[in-house]
Amino acid sequence: MAQVTVTLDANLAIDAMLLSGTKNPQDAVELVLRDYLARGRRTETRTGEAAAGHRPTVDRPTAQEG
Repeated sequence: MAQVTVTLDANLAIDAMLLSGTKNPQDAVELVLRDYLARGRRTETRTGEAAAGHRPTVDRPTAQEG
């Protein structure tokens, strides 16, 4: 399996470890990503988006108004 190295804010990693109950940052990030992907798949299954062959995108404003 290929591995990816990322740099995270230490406080973010610690918060993820505390919430997930893991003992190291790598396990916490892996658990969070697996949960995120599972939720996405469940949402696609419920909404039928996966059957349509595309993933929803978020419309982001190009410029801030005001």
